[in-house]
Amino acid sequence: MLPDTTKVSTLLREAAADLILPRFQRLEAGDIQAKSPGDLVTVADIETEQRLTPLLKDLVPGSLVVGEEAAAKDPSVLDQLAGEQSVWVIDPVDGTANFAAGIPLFAVMVSFVRAGEVVQAWILDPVKDHMAVASRGDGAWLGDQRLRVAPPATPDHMSGSLALRFGNRQLVRKIAGRSNLIGSVFSFRCAGQEYLALASGRAHFALYHRLLPWDHAAGWLLHREAGGYARRLDKSAYTPRTHDGGLLLTPDEASWNALHEVLIGGEE
Repeated sequence: MLPDTTKVSTLLREAAADLILPRFQRLEAGDIQAKSPGDLVTVADIETEQRLTPLLKDLVPGSLVVGEEAAAKDPSVLDQLAGEQSVWVIDPVDGTANFAAGIPLFAVMVSFVRAGEVVQAWILDPVKDHMAVASRGDGAWLGDQRLRVAPPATPDHMSGSLALRFGNRQLVRKIAGRSNLIGSVFSFRCAGQEYLALASGRAHFALYHRLLPWDHAAGWLLHREAGGYARRLDKSAYTPRTHDGGLLLTPDEASWNALHEVLIGGEE
């Protein structure tokens, strides 16, 4: 059983309207905490996940939930992705540092995983009220507009995001040292916004190191259904059950190989 995409979209919009947007640029000091150095959580993150968790479970009886904030308190929550049951993956506010700083670059991300495969995805930009939805085999959509990745390009004409913070130090230094061979590099500090840019053709590529499922499951499917190509840095397929090894996303396989060669040179 697959959930109704419209019902899920409605739940996300309602949670954003009730719990996220009223606090945007209005957070008080006590509304922001640090889970670890540089990793913030706000009352909006916590309350949005608490709101969505039972509502999403009710849409698919017997389904489980892996939420970012629940996993922060109990890392064993991630083990639920290893089984065959249907699992909702929730990032209540992706780009929390931006949200806390009053920068309008954050997103709500939800994916539906069945037996370890991402089969549906939702990414909401609450500020613009843009809802991107993807279902495996049915394409990626922003309202009535079908999303398409950018046309393939050579690395020196590609624009994209390099998220290097959590990577192997030696590999990060290597990639950073070769970034001048790429057309242009940016970072929104929000994977959800970067995935929206990828799926809508506003960026050619993104490279990530840490692959926590709430950051990437929804975006990976959205990009795939928009026609994109993605592999982990060792050229294996992405799965929400694997949380390291890096991920490179490009418009097609040829551009993936070319960019991988420029940034990594065949090494892992």
